[in-house]
Amino acid sequence: MPLVSASLVASTFPALAGEPVTERTWSNQMRDYADRSLTGQEALSLAAIPLTGPGVEQYINADQQMSPGSIMKLVTTYAALELLGPSYRWDTNFYTDGQLAGSTLDGNLYVRFGGDPKLTIERIWTTLRELRGMGIGTITGDLVLDGSVFQLSGGLPSFEDNGDNPYAPFLVEPSAYLSNLNLLHFQVRADERGTQAWSSPDLHNVTLDNQVTALAEGPCPSRRRFQWEPVFHEDGQVTVRVSGRLPQGCRTTAYLSLLPPERYSASLIRSLLTEMDIVLQGEDRMDTTPEDARLILKMTSPDLVSTIRDINKWSSNVMARQLLLTIGAEHREETDDDDRVAGIRTIYQWLEDKGINTDGMVIDNGAGLTRHGRITARQGAQILLNAWNSPFAADLMASMPLIAMDGTMARRLRNTGLEGQGRIKTGYLENVRSIAGFSRDEANNTWVVVGMINDDPAWNGQAVLDRALYSLHYKPPVGTALSKADVAQTSE
Repeated sequence: MPLVSASLVASTFPALAGEPVTERTWSNQMRDYADRSLTGQEALSLAAIPLTGPGVEQYINADQQMSPGSIMKLVTTYAALELLGPSYRWDTNFYTDGQLAGSTLDGNLYVRFGGDPKLTIERIWTTLRELRGMGIGTITGDLVLDGSVFQLSGGLPSFEDNGDNPYAPFLVEPSAYLSNLNLLHFQVRADERGTQAWSSPDLHNVTLDNQVTALAEGPCPSRRRFQWEPVFHEDGQVTVRVSGRLPQGCRTTAYLSLLPPERYSASLIRSLLTEMDIVLQGEDRMDTTPEDARLILKMTSPDLVSTIRDINKWSSNVMARQLLLTIGAEHREETDDDDRVAGIRTIYQWLEDKGINTDGMVIDNGAGLTRHGRITARQGAQILLNAWNSPFAADLMASMPLIAMDGTMARRLRNTGLEGQGRIKTGYLENVRSIAGFSRDEANNTWVVVGMINDDPAWNGQAVLDRALYSLHYKPPVGTALSKADVAQTSE
């Protein structure tokens, strides 16, 4: 059989003469959709790479540095799995420098925090309850909080939020003293008695002023119908005034962060001790734990895998930022005095050791809650490709939201047939929408996909990225042209 000429190959299989037809078609369809939905196709950056089965890699503005939003959490959590290990845990220890005499602990109670991102009220209660089991009813000394686990000489980068609620949960900053995500959960319920309001935890320095009016039974209003106004007093007390109208049988809730983490944690511990009828007579103060203090209680966190599931499923900013500080503290060098900087340096080095190009990448705080963070779609895809081959790939993937099923993807792409057909981390920031993760097509082949929209405004960005996921599932760019090896074989 005569050899096939180059011109015949080019005319019969144009994919071999240049850019594949399928790549042009799929990419151009996405560009056209971006043109119609955004201010221009340059607002879209996307990389889609087949991991299993046939497929043609897709890149749209993939080397453009973009603001990623919360998909940056995948970098932090994947790094933590490999740098700290999936079984890594945080310890929060309670010490005393005093002596026990009957039901009295005559001395101070020290709390040495370990930087635990998931130090919940339930776990603190369970641990402190052991004091009652030990027969302790009175502590004569001070409550001393030890936050020496982290070093932050440079402070934390500020984030100028454009919202109207500086006390919102997503704005909580990391701290050595962090507990219970530094949040107060306020609730108001209406019944035949009127309205009742309460907070959890019930802190002595936060008072709730309930001005909600009870109405006859009717449709329950949205949370936006209620005003929560904190008033800060000179003595450190906070009064939260809530107003609105609430039909009987309905309730409304709000989560607010109102106290510095050290004051919140001290007040939380005191509140729990009071519930247990344990009297703590001294003051609250911040100090280091004496070397000769005795350990009396130990609290160990769930493992890292459990923690990163909360971070990625629900996009917890403060937990991701706390994790970055932990990486820095665990890899602190002799000359380091800032764990955020040490954590960022450690992650850059870890990526570069894997052969991943970090040029232009800006991690900033590890959570993506920043105006300064930057990454390219190609860099993001390279990281996920590497993660696919990691010993801890299953742990990272299990932490990511399932399309149309849970986490931040629970309400997206419903009733499209894509339920559970991908594990996708989302990102949302002013003028930013993003996705990153692993998606499956109809032939059960897996794709790495990273997409970012940087547009002013980015209102239609989610629709564009959802279209990319939908198209990858139902019309993946698998290609129809023969390979060069196939052509050579047929020409012999």
